[in-house]
Amino acid sequence: MTTALFGHESSLGHVTPSGHPEQVARIEHIMAALKGPSFAALDRRDAPACSDDDILLCHPQTHLDAIAAAAPANGTVALDADTHMSPGSLAAARHAVGGCIAAVDAVLAREVGNAFVACRPPGHHAETSTPMGFCLFGNAAIAAKHALERHGLSRVAVVDFDVHHGNGTQDLLWNESRSLFVGSHQNPLWPGTGMPEETGGHNNVMNLPLPPHSDGRLMRATYEAEVFPALARFEPELVIISAGFDAHADDPLAQLNWREDDFAWLTERLCDVADQHAEGRVVSTLEGGYDLNALAASVAAHVSVLMERAG
Repeated sequence: MTTALFGHESSLGHVTPSGHPEQVARIEHIMAALKGPSFAALDRRDAPACSDDDILLCHPQTHLDAIAAAAPANGTVALDADTHMSPGSLAAARHAVGGCIAAVDAVLAREVGNAFVACRPPGHHAETSTPMGFCLFGNAAIAAKHALERHGLSRVAVVDFDVHHGNGTQDLLWNESRSLFVGSHQNPLWPGTGMPEETGGHNNVMNLPLPPHSDGRLMRATYEAEVFPALARFEPELVIISAGFDAHADDPLAQLNWREDDFAWLTERLCDVADQHAEGRVVSTLEGGYDLNALAASVAAHVSVLMERAG
């Protein structure tokens, strides 16, 4: 088996204002990096659009209605200081959710060994009824609920290594006892959540704040000491990765100093967890990463490891 790469041209139709870090060029750079002989074996698939019922696994109808109503006929509209919509944004967001759901389906059906969803907008800041942090819908959380509700899994882990805390995923899974949400992130940093005492409604949330100007050595030590033992105790049947690459040293929005080899190492170790407990089943979805060259190189490193481990 190989790795499925889910993407869709609608990601290019989600346009943000000039100078916005969450920009169309992110997908363009990622897809350029995933060309060439090294990535020829990728199973490239179109991310389908999700249904309303998919979104309603995590969000209420009022949230879906508000997002649909906010979509502009032209130009861009600001939902808050950071989060914008253009005429193509709702379609892009539906394909981002749909790609995550299709990735879960493909991995659980053993059509592929694992999957990476290269769609935007990202999702891990979207709370139950609040779009924020560039995010409209909770892509990873919806994928987890899909695996639990529709595939009958008993335990799904979501591991978020984006430099910003995944407050949305935490909110959406707070009371989901069948999930374990693990988030490592820089602190202090926006959105200001993700303290260790935030442990979820069923002791199913683990937050690991990392100090500014630390590097991959601290990340590796923290994951070895805390995250991997917690995942081993949980014994997930599926590992979902919220793969943000803005902890890279070159990223303009934060001050962690990870490099491509740190993302590769972390991907390897999460695949180890999946091999031990989840029959190797991993679904990864794009979150942040705003230096275009660092993003492209880090995604390439991440996907290379997924491909090596997919067999």
